[in-house]
Amino acid sequence: MPETMQNVSRERIKYVILGCGSTGYNVAEELVKDNEDVIIIDRDEKRVEDLRDQKYDALVGDIRDPHLFKDIPVPEVAFILSNDKDANLAALRNLKSYFTSTFVIARAIDPVSVDMLHEEGADIVVYPQEVVAKAAVHHIRRLHSTRLARRLYDLLAGWEGTLGIVTHINPDPDSISSAMALCMIAQHASRNRLNCRILFDGNIGHQENRAFINLLDINMERTTPQVLAECDYLALVDSGAPGVNNGLSKNTRVNIIIDHHTNGDLPPGGAVADFIDIRPGMGATSSIMTQYLQELDIPVQKNVATALLYGIRADTRDFRRNVTPQDLNYAAFLLPLTDSDLLDKIMSPSISQETLDILGNAIRNRKIQSGYLFSNVGYIRNRDALPQAADLLIQLEGVNTALVYGIGDQHIIISARNKDIRLHLGNVMAEAFGSIGEAGGHATMAASMIPLTYFSMVKSKEELLSLVIEPILKRFTNLIGMDNEETA
Repeated sequence: MPETMQNVSRERIKYVILGCGSTGYNVAEELVKDNEDVIIIDRDEKRVEDLRDQKYDALVGDIRDPHLFKDIPVPEVAFILSNDKDANLAALRNLKSYFTSTFVIARAIDPVSVDMLHEEGADIVVYPQEVVAKAAVHHIRRLHSTRLARRLYDLLAGWEGTLGIVTHINPDPDSISSAMALCMIAQHASRNRLNCRILFDGNIGHQENRAFINLLDINMERTTPQVLAECDYLALVDSGAPGVNNGLSKNTRVNIIIDHHTNGDLPPGGAVADFIDIRPGMGATSSIMTQYLQELDIPVQKNVATALLYGIRADTRDFRRNVTPQDLNYAAFLLPLTDSDLLDKIMSPSISQETLDILGNAIRNRKIQSGYLFSNVGYIRNRDALPQAADLLIQLEGVNTALVYGIGDQHIIISARNKDIRLHLGNVMAEAFGSIGEAGGHATMAASMIPLTYFSMVKSKEELLSLVIEPILKRFTNLIGMDNEETA
């Protein structure tokens, strides 16, 4: 009898538990802790008697009986939790025929019954084995991250002198904010016996990056041999190995490596640092650093919180690219600690003339073939404009993958974006260009830098690029199996 016809005037209750084995008993125990009204129904008379002895409101009844629900109060929520698959399905059908608006949480006995219970109208289906497995994995990951944070803290606590924190060649907000956070952890752990210097090698050309550094008053220094000689310890943030998108030579001894990219390039046979934490599953290195601060219970300064939140937002493109639930959790932790006015100013900078010219060249010189877009922007001084151009062009209708490339004084630089779920762009870029330069990234975004070596002395860089780029790009097009369709 539908609730709307027969039961509208009947007494109501918050919860009913149908089938009270160990799972049902644990659910009842949790609900009673909160002083909730609960009725328990089970066909085992001895079990019902024991429940009554414990002051539970329990009734004897077979949850498969279609008449069972005729005389019980109307439940807001029903838990169907027996260990009998057929009994749970029958109880669900019968309950739904009486109480159309009751919210139902049903227990699945095997993977097949998950779909069956959903089809019968269960609002939530719980498969205990899956719940236990996920909880176990979550706890072991949490334990691992806690141990990593503590190991880093203990390592830094034993140091004194100068820690050089090396960022990207052209540092982005994720790299810079990670360096700021590591400096904060180092000073806390060493009780200010460690002096931190944030180092970079290259240019800060992106208008938001310049605003980021200026507004947060971040002190950064060039990675010169003299500066490196003055550092007692070296750390890499947002970079997987010496010489990989940073100003260090490949044989430089570093003490700490913290990164979230897949192109770690760690040499075979063991670690190259005292502490290594590389997590390709994270959306940003800033997320890893935020986790450290949480695990170590270090009070986060407002400027560091603002930097870390912007670092996560920038590397995940406002939580739309390579983002994970952990990134969202860490952003939520940081949000109330940030300076919102400062964040707005960082994200609303003016655009430079050179950036505008590069965006124009990228649009004008685009060529599209089979959903792949290639664009030559020519000679560039501001490398940071390339990813902005790639972000813009990937939005074109019919484009699944975009490669924008240009030439600087020392390198050919390629920035790529992808929305084809069949292609892991970082892996393809690494395979295509890793043997002749640096390359790698994520499934949806990647980059490569190919050194010019002895061609660096050539004055006409744009002519040089037009001569050498075709065989270089051929490495990429061969890997993805592009056909010979006409370009658009």
